Amino acid sequence: MTAGKVIAAVFGSIFALVALGVLIGGGVLLWAHGSFRDADGFFSSPAQRLESEGYALVGKDIDLASHPGEWWPAALDATARLSAQASASQDIFIGIGPQDEVLAYLDGVAYSEVRDLGDRWDNTRVRIFEQSGGAPAQSPAELDFWVSSVEGPGEQTLTWELQQGRWSVVIMHTDGSLLSSVSAIAGARLPILYSIGIGLVLAGIVLGALASLLLVPATRTVRPAKSQPVAEEVATTVSSGAYPATVTGRLQGQLSPVLWLVKWFLLIPHYIVLAFLWAAFCVLTFFAWIAILFTGRYPRGIFDFNVGVMRWTWRVSFYAYGSLATDQYPPFTLQNLDYPARFDVAYPERLSRGLALIKWWLLAIPHYIIVGIFTSGLWAWTIDERVVDNPVFEIGGGLIAMLALIAGVVLLFTGRYPRGIFDFLMGLNRWALRVGAYAALMTDEYPPFRLDLGGEESS
Repeated sequence: MTAGKVIAAVFGSIFALVALGVLIGGGVLLWAHGSFRDADGFFSSPAQRLESEGYALVGKDIDLASHPGEWWPAALDATARLSAQASASQDIFIGIGPQDEVLAYLDGVAYSEVRDLGDRWDNTRVRIFEQSGGAPAQSPAELDFWVSSVEGPGEQTLTWELQQGRWSVVIMHTDGSLLSSVSAIAGARLPILYSIGIGLVLAGIVLGALASLLLVPATRTVRPAKSQPVAEEVATTVSSGAYPATVTGRLQGQLSPVLWLVKWFLLIPHYIVLAFLWAAFCVLTFFAWIAILFTGRYPRGIFDFNVGVMRWTWRVSFYAYGSLATDQYPPFTLQNLDYPARFDVAYPERLSRGLALIKWWLLAIPHYIIVGIFTSGLWAWTIDERVVDNPVFEIGGGLIAMLALIAGVVLLFTGRYPRGIFDFLMGLNRWALRVGAYAALMTDEYPPFRLDLGGEESS
């Protein structure tokens, strides 16, 4: 694959990821718009019983683009609604006013600040904070700074067209007497959400189309005409009866005793490129999965790209802390070159559609556990400090990394790489890469539960 195709695949995958996120966001908004509104078009919180030890329940910080320069849509058609009913037979007052004037009125008054009314799925998330003080000097109905208010017996409902500014909402008894318990429901009507949802879906479609324009040519394999001579490619052969994914490594005869200490720094450019390549790998594997479900075939262009990403990763791992078995700097290419570390997968002409549904998660679980021990350190030896005086000891970091580190330390002090550790590391890496090929849908042949130890002879 050429550098241009690699770049196209990476940026196409990024566009595809963004398109997927935008489509999901738009779909969620449209789903919520159609499923969670009441007959009047409001999204409402559940009814909550709010207990107060003071004279008012207050939501004192409703900030709607109050700072200078903050954007506020002039034609925003949004409405807030608050319904409340006192537990006793007393009249109830609901008012919304400028925050500074509301707080000035409540200065020295005992009230309860409501910071969260919960949501449709979690009714227990109500948070109320008590503010000590005395009784208000005036009843709320006597004040004239309210931009919207309602009062009366029984359940009262206030509706308010949202305005730019900083506001507070207050629930009290109309006469300003001590408040004990109130049932309240808050809601909002936002017609613009539907337009935003439609816009996100359309934007997702456009981004998906751009991603396709980049991914299709990037993953298409161009076959040369039969009359033209084809350059012989250096490839890892798959012998009859062998597993379709082949992993080889050649231990370098003369290794620098100290170079391995700085390889992590030398490989930073590779790590950056591989981060993008693996993002592309994930997106393309999803598209390949869809193609397998419908056609039973793994698209050849995507297959070659994904094998190339795994090949590149294996070369970097072999040079670095997956083996430390060569000092030859890995090339920046997806192609199968004559490098000490080699990886290849035989292209499958047909793949099972049924296995594609379950092999990458269900069937591979036993291998994931084992490979996790190899690569992620999913194991530990713990001494409980409640039983003995010693602190807790843990061993982790992955068996492959630990063995490579041991080999590096031996190399540092003796100048020789232990052949036994190299053979064992090859078996561990071979197992992990076979599982990776199987999980990436590249083969239907189940990976064997065995360590095929050994690599190629030293060079």
